Amino acid sequence: MSRSGTCRRTAPRLAVFTAALVFAGHVLAGVDDFPATPPAAGPAPTLQLPTPWVQTLANGLQVISVTRAGLPLVTAQLVVRSGGEMDPPRLAGLAELTAELLDKGAAGKTAPQIAAAAEALGGSLDAAADWDQSTVGITVTTPKLAPALALLAEVVRQPDFSEAELKRAKAQAVDDLRLALSRPTALAALAASRAVFGGGAYGHSRRGTPASLARIDRLDVRRLHQALYRPDNAILILTGDITPAQAQQLAQASFGDWRKPATPLPPRPAGATAGVLPPILLIDQHGAGQAGVVAAHAAPPRGDQDYIVGTVANAVLGGSYSARLNEEIRIKRGLSYGAGSQLRAFAGGGIWLAAAQTKNPSAAQVLDLMLGQFKRLASTPVPAAELAARKATLVGTYGRRLETTAGLAAEVAALAVHGIGLDELGKYGAQVQAVTLRQIENYARRHLARHASVVVVGDAGAFAAAIGKEHPKAVLLESTALDLDSPSLQAAAPGK
Repeated sequence: MSRSGTCRRTAPRLAVFTAALVFAGHVLAGVDDFPATPPAAGPAPTLQLPTPWVQTLANGLQVISVTRAGLPLVTAQLVVRSGGEMDPPRLAGLAELTAELLDKGAAGKTAPQIAAAAEALGGSLDAAADWDQSTVGITVTTPKLAPALALLAEVVRQPDFSEAELKRAKAQAVDDLRLALSRPTALAALAASRAVFGGGAYGHSRRGTPASLARIDRLDVRRLHQALYRPDNAILILTGDITPAQAQQLAQASFGDWRKPATPLPPRPAGATAGVLPPILLIDQHGAGQAGVVAAHAAPPRGDQDYIVGTVANAVLGGSYSARLNEEIRIKRGLSYGAGSQLRAFAGGGIWLAAAQTKNPSAAQVLDLMLGQFKRLASTPVPAAELAARKATLVGTYGRRLETTAGLAAEVAALAVHGIGLDELGKYGAQVQAVTLRQIENYARRHLARHASVVVVGDAGAFAAAIGKEHPKAVLLESTALDLDSPSLQAAAPGK
């Protein structure tokens, strides 16, 4: 009985094994016929984008609609043309805190009631502040758009800013911030921004500091909201299954009676001032398991005519897994799980940030590799094949972002808040493809050939001597003694 059962169980296995061998034989037999080279790439796809339609209500609210028929979805975003750059002195994080509190109680509705109302419409409200803009948005099906806009208007125009919600939001923000700053690369990036922007509007921590968040009270939040959240400083963006006529009608119904204040908008502070940090700054985060290495350069503002050239240059340097920084630091040498760079361009300035996290003893080597790649980009032409690959990545990523109504709205907002022509929306791919090797080299010489502002954070006992040998003017600070609200990162001497 036992032997018979074993035979019955073994037979199917033999059949499967035999079939696998037969299949393998066919595959092996066809190895010689397998192509040795991949097929040639087809032509780059062209983006077919509808033209954004711009209207303005009597109160100054700009209404931008982009029609994408075929799917009954619409994204609605109310964008205020102000963000973290408007944080008052010593109140870093106020703009972000204000935005996050908008849907935590408004027009007599509690935070759970607002969330339930959005969920009943099939969407969820998302509110946040960035540099140069604060945004509240929701995506719903077309039949639900009118009540969704009514809800959006309530949270933007009639927020409660209750003491209880403010206390909860501040506690959460401090916890998140402490966690972020415990990571060496995050602290290094914050310090590098101070080095580039100094005491300017973009130099402070947009998320705040533990000290600045503790100083913020309900009156501060209300003052900022009253000063910046006004129709003549806002844009309503509607993308999806909606016509310009419908956009104007719905905007008027929900925001037409939003009054423009008689007082002028507060002036925008300078984006950057002269930095006071040393070119090479080491921060001892004693006991840190790894080191964060960041090198930064000042970059032109978003409206600069060479912004697209800078975008392509960044794609070559560190904008993807296959870019140079990751190839040199991770792929070739295994010194980090990932290395990359980003170009951030704002209304009043910009910054290049190259970053990698590595073992403490290898921080000096990673720093040299990083600075070497900046110099290489400024001194050696990019091979044509490498440039073509990086361009393809940029265009493909851009196209994917525009596939959703929310992604489309975000791209429209990015153009609108910086005063860039909305026709640029459909030109991006062609502009990227038009960038030449000579343009990249010239751009890198102007903006990346000069000395970078370097910050290395970690257990300095493992790297300070090696970095100091190559860079004798490097300065060492203790992480526990930093004043994150100061452009120098150091507390003022008593009496000053």
